[in-house]
Amino acid sequence: MKTSWRSATLVASAAAVLALTTACGQESAPSTGSQNVGATAPAGDYGSVGAGIGTGSGASPQAGQSSPAAQTSTAGELAVSDNEELGEVLTDSKGLTLYRFDEDTAEPPKSNCDGDCATAWPPVPADDATAGAGIDKSLLGEVTRTDGTKQLTVAGWPVYRYAKDTKAGDVAGQGVGGTWYAAAPDGKKAKVADLPGLSTRKDPELGEIVVDKNGHTVYRFLKDTQWPMSTACTGECLDKWPVVAPVAEKDTKGIDLQGSTPNRGYVVFDRPDGIKQQSIDCVPIYTFAGDKNPGDTNGQGVGGTWYAVAPDGKAVGAPKK
Repeated sequence: MKTSWRSATLVASAAAVLALTTACGQESAPSTGSQNVGATAPAGDYGSVGAGIGTGSGASPQAGQSSPAAQTSTAGELAVSDNEELGEVLTDSKGLTLYRFDEDTAEPPKSNCDGDCATAWPPVPADDATAGAGIDKSLLGEVTRTDGTKQLTVAGWPVYRYAKDTKAGDVAGQGVGGTWYAAAPDGKKAKVADLPGLSTRKDPELGEIVVDKNGHTVYRFLKDTQWPMSTACTGECLDKWPVVAPVAEKDTKGIDLQGSTPNRGYVVFDRPDGIKQQSIDCVPIYTFAGDKNPGDTNGQGVGGTWYAVAPDGKAVGAPKK
C-alpha cells in the first residue's frame, strides 16, 4: 500500500490547528449540513476462494454461536424476514439468514466454496427445502457440490448459512470480504436500506462501529488531535481518506452527540484547507477509498494510525497508550 499521506502529515501537523467551538478548544459555533462518502476479510471469513487469513481456519463456531447441527440442517420451509438495514432477507425455517457468494455462478449453478470456506459458510442442503409465503417456488433448485452433496439454490445461486450468526435475525455475514451478502427472496443480493447520514452497525470482528449513509465504515486518524481540534491528513492523504462532510444531528442514529467534552462533541471542523468536516467527540472523521462495499473494513489498522470509530468517537482496536 502506498503511503503518500505520510509526507502530507509532516507538512500539515504544525499548521493544522484551527478555531471551532469552545467544547473542542475553539471559538466559533458550528453549523450542520449533509454528508460525504468514502482488506481483507476478517480471519477465517474467506472473503475470496482459498483466502482464509490468519492461523488455523478461524471458521469454527465459538461459544454462543449456532450449533454445527443447526448450521448444516435442512432448510425446511424458507421464510422472508424484514431486516431494519437490508429490507427483505431470505431465511431458513429457524430464522437463520441465508447468504450468497459473489464468486459462485448462477448460470450454470456452481459453488466455489469448499473446505474451510464451507466450514465458515455451511452450504444449505437442498433436501426438504420448500418455499414459504412470499417466495416463488420455481426459483428453488439444487446444485451438486464437489463432494457429491446437493446444495440448495435460489434463482440459480447456491445459498449458505454463516457460522457466526448466533440466532434468528443475525446478519453478521453481510458484506464480509466484499463477496458475501444476504440473499433476498428472489435470490438477488438484499439491498441496503436507506441509512441516516451517520449511524452504527454491528461488525462481527470490531463490534459497534459508525457507518455513513452508504453503509461505509467511518475512521479516525490517531495523528489528529481533539483539543484543540486539528488534522494531520491533508493533500494526497485525502485521496485515500475522504473527509465525512457535515451531517445534521437529526440525520444520525446511534451516535453519541454529547461526547466527553464539557459541553458538546458533535461539531463541524473548519479545516485549514477550507473543507468542512464532521467530527464525533471533537475527533475529525473520514471514510477509506479502499472500502468498495458496505461492510468493508479495509482501513482498520492501516499504518497503525487509522481505526474504525465507535459511537462515542473512540478508535476501535487502537493500542492503549
